[in-house]
Amino acid sequence: MRIAVAVALVAAAVVAAVAFAGGSGSGAGSSSEWQALTPSPLSRTEVAAARIGRFAYVAGGFEERSGHTTRAVLRYDLEADAWKRVRSLPVGVNHTAIAATGGRLYVTGGYTDPRDFSRRTAALFRYDPGRDRWTRLRSAPTQRAAHTMQAIGGRLYAVGGVDDGGATGRLEVYDIKRKRWSSGPAMPTPREHLASAVARGRLHVLAGRTSGGGNFTTHEAYNPRTRRWSKLPDMRKARGGIAGAAVDSGHIVVFGGEEGAGTIKEAELYDVAARRWSALPDMRTPRHGLGGIAYRGRVYAIEGGPQPGFFFSNVLEVLRVP
Repeated sequence: MRIAVAVALVAAAVVAAVAFAGGSGSGAGSSSEWQALTPSPLSRTEVAAARIGRFAYVAGGFEERSGHTTRAVLRYDLEADAWKRVRSLPVGVNHTAIAATGGRLYVTGGYTDPRDFSRRTAALFRYDPGRDRWTRLRSAPTQRAAHTMQAIGGRLYAVGGVDDGGATGRLEVYDIKRKRWSSGPAMPTPREHLASAVARGRLHVLAGRTSGGGNFTTHEAYNPRTRRWSKLPDMRKARGGIAGAAVDSGHIVVFGGEEGAGTIKEAELYDVAARRWSALPDMRTPRHGLGGIAYRGRVYAIEGGPQPGFFFSNVLEVLRVP
């Protein structure tokens, strides 16, 4: 009898431990490791991604079959784990920036040549998913690429990247209602191939690199209300060519990138309230030039190059964030 009770107690403890750890669960990203989902129909790198509701949109980049810059835009259903091609961009771009707000996508900037980085654009396009239609809006003041953009309070904030003078900290703001651009205070640390996310009303700009300075761990945030930048705790890992996303208003995840040793497997989480970075499980398939979005406590790593340089993948993987 005592043996039976002891066995039962041990079994209960094991079950409780599994439940506390999250267990194997069901559905995409239910474990604490990165999991593979249905691959993208296209193998690309240097893409941009944003989310509207249950759909992630992945735009532009270099496409493997042609080796050239593409106009292609794919939509991924986060609930059904299914892909669909939607109307292509008016022009092909790589290293572009994308943001979503008000049920619309906005894409600006990027390189436009088929295979090199000699020409940048300042064009701004808006996509209406209901009509499957792109509209060209007023171009930004600066032609740039390898930058980042987010939407806050009816405005688009485009920052960083490469312009005519090299890596820049230039901040430009598009008022969606008034349909006009204005300049904001420059980011303190000019850089390119960076990522960004919005948390608690502030634009967090993360890592990146310069052609002569290598990868950064720099983390700076812009407050639209005060029009001021602030320095926040550095990331754990220096990286460029990365993706990032806000899981909720208080947590940001950064993953991917490249360095001299190869693509970067480490992922990390920033706790806004605690002002602290912590490690997350390493990526299953490290990539640079990838897209990243968050949905219902999970982050999704989309396409990108599995090796530094001109390499491509159609990999889609998800991580449930603790």
